Amino acid sequence: MCPSCKAGRKEVGIWLANFCVDLSEEMAAGVQVKIGIIGGSGLDDPDILEGRSEKYVDTPYGKPSDALIVGKIKNVECVLLARHGRQHTIMPTNVNYRANIWALKEEGCTHILVTTACGSLREEIQPGDIVIIDQFIDRTTKRAQTFYDGSPTSPPGVCHIPMAEPFCGRTREVLLEVARSLGVKCHTRGTMMTIEGPRFSSRSESLMFRQWGADVINMTTVPEVVLAKEAGLCYASIAMATDYDCWKEHEEAVCVDNVLKTMKENANKASSILLTAIPQICQMDWSQTIKSLKVMSQSSVMLPKH
Repeated sequence: MCPSCKAGRKEVGIWLANFCVDLSEEMAAGVQVKIGIIGGSGLDDPDILEGRSEKYVDTPYGKPSDALIVGKIKNVECVLLARHGRQHTIMPTNVNYRANIWALKEEGCTHILVTTACGSLREEIQPGDIVIIDQFIDRTTKRAQTFYDGSPTSPPGVCHIPMAEPFCGRTREVLLEVARSLGVKCHTRGTMMTIEGPRFSSRSESLMFRQWGADVINMTTVPEVVLAKEAGLCYASIAMATDYDCWKEHEEAVCVDNVLKTMKENANKASSILLTAIPQICQMDWSQTIKSLKVMSQSSVMLPKH
C-alpha cells in the first residue's frame, strides 16, 4: 500500500474509533451540542457567528467546499460552511458533499442545519415561503452517496443506511416552532425533488415532478442528507421557495436573476430562524436521539467476510 493510502487508512481508523465510542458511557456523560451550518445560495454569511476564525481542513475525500468558519451563536459552538464556496464557484454536481459532512463530523458537530433555495411545485407554496422539508426524491445521477465506497481511504464494508425518515424529526420540530413564534410563513412538511442541475427543469419535467408528489425542487439535498445520516448526525433543512419552477401557467419561468432577487429579499427569514433555534437546540437533551442515530449507522454496515 502506498504511503498516502496508509495515512488515509490511519485517519479513517481514528475517525471510526471516535465514531464507535462506547454508547453507554456517552449516555452517562451527556452530549455536548455543536451545530454545523451549511449555507446555500445567499445564506452563507459568516457575520452570524461571534468570535469567528477560519480553519482549512482536509479529509480522506478531499477538501471541503471552503474553510470552516468556527465561532459561536449566542454562546453555542457552531461551524459554518459555504456549500458552493464563499465565491459561489462550485456547481451543485461538483460540491464535495462527502468532504463537507466528514469535516463537520470531525469538528465535533452533533447537528447540521442547512439552508437551500428551491423552486415551488405547489400553488400554496409561494415565493418567499419557508418549507421545513421531511422527504426527498432523488433524480441525481453523478454523485457519490456513501462514505463506504471501497476505496483504500474509506471505512471498511458496505453501508445500507435506512432512509425512511431522512431528516431529524426533533430538530425539524424546533425549527417549526421557532418559525411560528417569529411569524414566518412556514410549511410544516414537504418533499424535495433533487435534480442534477445545473440547468433548471423543462416544463414537462416540472409537471412530471408534480405528479410524482414532489412539493419543492432543488439541486443539493441529495446526497447531503444521506451522508449526514451515515455519519449519525441530526440533519434538518430550511428550504426557501424562490420561484414556481416552470410548471405554472402565466408565471415567469425560473431564472437566476429572479432567484437571487427573492433570496436577497427573504434571506433574513432563514437567518432569524437559525439564530433563534440554535440556543433552543442546545438546551435540549439529545443523548437518546444521537445514540439512536449512531446505532442505526453502525448496524447498517455489512463488514467484509474473513
